[in-house]
Amino acid sequence: MQFTANQIAQLIQGKVEGNPDKIIRTFSKIEEATPDSISFIANEKYEKYASDSKAGILIVSNQFSIPVSPETTLIRVEEPYSCLPTLLAFYDKVNTNRGIEEYTSIPDDVIIDASCYIGSFTYISKGVKIGKDVKIFPQSYIGENVEIGDNTIIFPGVKVYRDVKIGNNCTIHSNAVIGSDGFGFAPQADGSFKKIPQTGNVILEDHVEIGANTVIDRASIGSTLIKKGAKLDNLIQIAHNVEIGENTVIAAQAGVSGSTKLGKNVMIGGQAGIVGHIKIANGSKINAQSGVSKSIEEEGKGVTGSPAHDFREMLRAQALMRKLPELLARIEALEKK
Repeated sequence: MQFTANQIAQLIQGKVEGNPDKIIRTFSKIEEATPDSISFIANEKYEKYASDSKAGILIVSNQFSIPVSPETTLIRVEEPYSCLPTLLAFYDKVNTNRGIEEYTSIPDDVIIDASCYIGSFTYISKGVKIGKDVKIFPQSYIGENVEIGDNTIIFPGVKVYRDVKIGNNCTIHSNAVIGSDGFGFAPQADGSFKKIPQTGNVILEDHVEIGANTVIDRASIGSTLIKKGAKLDNLIQIAHNVEIGENTVIAAQAGVSGSTKLGKNVMIGGQAGIVGHIKIANGSKINAQSGVSKSIEEEGKGVTGSPAHDFREMLRAQALMRKLPELLARIEALEKK
């Protein structure tokens, strides 16, 4: 697999400065670049490597002015870092094998496009529908009647239970579980618990990313819903009937309890916990290790602590706490008088 400078420039809408037919075959960090690799400078602290870099192609900003080797072709763009997702996504798409490997189990009624890749030891159940350019890596399980949209990537070891619907351009990382039973048990008179059947499903809308070892429970009735553009880190628990709004991001080890509804553009720090049956307003910011026990109704509000409370009030309280020794000394002086 190889690309020319001109092909890359067209992809990222850049301007070639040097040899437009320069060929590269891989990506590398600028300090480790080779003549057949492409690298980029998006931060001025890496400019010190530019003059000695052996990169075949270097993506730089329009303002970049440091001399480079005559063997290095530059591609100038307005913002190098913003071009990286487009370039890497294209590379990943081209670089991945297509077709169905050996030792897979796929029933005759599965609808699967010829552009897909299915890795070895993957089990696909009956009634599954798989869109174009989908990649399912080895040792994955896809349950009955699952639907997977175009350009979605499912990494090794993912388990997708029955009736789950996954949109276009989603990414699900290794060992995630989508659609496991929600934690629903009814207490009985004798002190035991009777399991409540979890009859719903999980829906992931377009451009959702799910981190490794994250679990999203199916709804008891209806759907657990992860809306367009939401990003979930590794090791997250999403309970049954939760709704996560568009472009909401959740860091690792956080947990959201059943039937809670998160608005759009919410940001949740690592190890935060959110109780069930509450609402989190659009644009809320929940600090790491916070415990949210009641609804956040004001949009854009930041909270911290356990139980979580207003972030700005907490900062004011911390400022006052630093003054406590001084205040104590003044009180003791007054008492002596």
